[in-house]
Parts: sequence; structure tokens; C-alpha cells
Amino acid sequence: MPKLDRIRISGYKSIRDLDVPLKNQNILIGANGAGKSNIISLFSLLNQMAEGRLRYAVGKAGGLRSILYYGPTKTRHIDIELAFGEIGYACSWEMAEDDGIIFREERAGFLDHGSDERPYGQPAGRQDGQQDDRKPSPDFLESGHRETKLITFAKEPHPEPDWQVSRQLLSSMKSWRAYHFNDTGADSPIKAIEQINDNMYLRSNGSNLAPFLYYLKKVHEEQYNRIRDMVRLIFPRFDDFNLRPMVENTTLIRLEWRERDSDYPFLAHQLSDSILRFICLATVLLQPNPPDLILIDEPELGLHPSAIQVLAALIGSASHRTQVIVATQSAVILDRFEPEDVIVVDRLNGETTARRLDTDELESWLSEYSLSELWEMNIFGGKSSP
Repeated sequence: MPKLDRIRISGYKSIRDLDVPLKNQNILIGANGAGKSNIISLFSLLNQMAEGRLRYAVGKAGGLRSILYYGPTKTRHIDIELAFGEIGYACSWEMAEDDGIIFREERAGFLDHGSDERPYGQPAGRQDGQQDDRKPSPDFLESGHRETKLITFAKEPHPEPDWQVSRQLLSSMKSWRAYHFNDTGADSPIKAIEQINDNMYLRSNGSNLAPFLYYLKKVHEEQYNRIRDMVRLIFPRFDDFNLRPMVENTTLIRLEWRERDSDYPFLAHQLSDSILRFICLATVLLQPNPPDLILIDEPELGLHPSAIQVLAALIGSASHRTQVIVATQSAVILDRFEPEDVIVVDRLNGETTARRLDTDELESWLSEYSLSELWEMNIFGGKSSP
């Protein structure tokens, strides 16, 4: 599946209309409240849609009226367009009579770059204008439904390219992961006892960190060793994880670790919150089979500057294997990347805006200042207004 080249969003939360080109490395910078988290949350919503849980996810967010741009009196629907090379997907959501969510329209297929009016193909039908009794092409995936029709079309055993597009889109969006490791307190799911076979992928909140690391140690030892070595780099007392099925129930496992020159097993709650968060982030960025898209919101929170340096390098390395979107306010992370990797997010007149930096525009400044210094000076935006 080609990488996601562009996303267009309108009517969602603080986003009135946003058109963002994407690369493998995408560093979102901006002040608090600019809308970085809103951009990332939309990808999470699309992931839930691909899993057939759109209604649940929207309901949990407070209903569609809660995520419409300035509410239903100002905005009637949310429109989304995605471009993956020559493959396109578009959908539009509006409120149903019961305050739930309904699709105004949904389309998928090969992009028609020669037409701005219908970029994702026309509804199926005969060229003479008469109704066709064949099954509809997935170019037009119908309207009035409450969950994506990609799931329905992906199940159809048709070999034609248009039908395969639905499968590819669904598979890619299902793999997207927006990771949040802010909950590292006493009751954090990362510290809980988990099923040892919950290891297909690292969950967004890190709750299955122990079984996932156990799986990596057994099946992908090279990647496991790299994760361990990164933890040693920022926490020199750390020797290794102590991963083993629980004696009283071998279907369960919990996160344990040990120090250098000791065989005493420590538990996850004996790690600092920042170290535990770094372990999760290193696991995300070094996992052997990453999702098609990794999204991380402010990964630098709580980390020591030296750990952020390592984290920035891991983000850059991961982007060679998959697509990464990181929202940050870290000068350390910003300086690790080129201007073309950076998307400046601002809030202007109440709406979120985003634009990618251009090295040529900043050439005279970059000869004397670092990218983070220019950001602090508010040369290209992304800072709070005075």
C-alpha cells in the first residue's frame, strides 16, 4: 500500500478546512490549543472506523455534535479526503435524527487527477445512463450507512483492482496507531497483569507491553535487544527485562526488570514514570513490523533532555521503515529534523491552520540560527500569541 500523501479535513473540532501534504517524517509543532491533538485524534477516529467501531468512538467523544467545528449550528458535516499515491478515499459524516452519526457519502478508488469535481470516480452505472443491475463499483460506496462500507466491500471475493482498493485501504487504516503513554501512575494498565498471548501489536495505551516484549524476545530477538540497549542508554542501572509467565497461571505475565549485577526482580511500579514512558516509546519505534502510520502526541513529556535526544533519533530511524506523525513542543526534537519535515500548526481566527516549512524561505535565517531558535523567535509561527 502506498504511503499517505495528503489528508484534507473540514468541519472537525477546531479544523474548518485543512489540506496537509504528508511525508514519511511529519513533525507537528505549535502552541497549546493550536489543534495538533485534534489532527492526531482524527487519525484515531479513522482507525476506529476501519475496525467497525465508528459509532462507538464518536459516542465516546460526546457524539457528533461535540466534534463538529463550532457545533451543529455552524457546521453540518465533517468531510475527509485521503490520498495514497494513485488511491483515494473520501467520506462525509453528518448527524442522524437520533444524534448519532451517518455517512452522507463514501468513496474509494483510483484518483482522477484530471478532474476536480469528482476525484474518486463516479457512482457505478452504464455509460448510456441507464441503471446497471451489477453490484456497485467501490468507487461509490453508498450513503446513509452508519459504519464504513469498506468492510463490506473488502469481504467481496472480486479480483478487480477497484475491489482490491477497498481491502488495501481497510488494511492500512486498521494498522494505524496513535500512541498515548501519559497514564503511568499507580493504576496504569502498563503495570497490570496481562494475558501472555496479547501480543499481535502494541496497544495504543501500552497495556500489553509485557506480553509484547515477551513475544519480541522469543521471536524477534534483534529488535528486542535494541529496545533493551536504548533503555540502558538512558538508564545505566538497567540490565534487562525479566519476562516470564506467572508461576500460578502461565497464561499471564507482568512487566519485571532487573538492575546490573543483580538477579533481584523489580516490578514496573519501581520504574520512574519517565523511564516507563521511554520504554513504551522505544518499543513503538523499534518494533519489527510497524503499522503503516505511527502517531505520537508530545512524546517528550516528562523525559530528561538526554532521553529526548535518543527519542528524536529513534523517530528519525523509524521514519525510514514507516510513516510517522509526531506532535511536539520540544526544541530538541525539532532540531533533529529538516524544515521540510516540519508542519507548523497555528490557531488563527479560531481555526486550526497548518503549513509545511520550506528550507529556501528560511535559508538566510538558518545560516545563523537553529530551527528551534527560529521557532522560539516566532519567525515562522507555531508559538502562542503575545
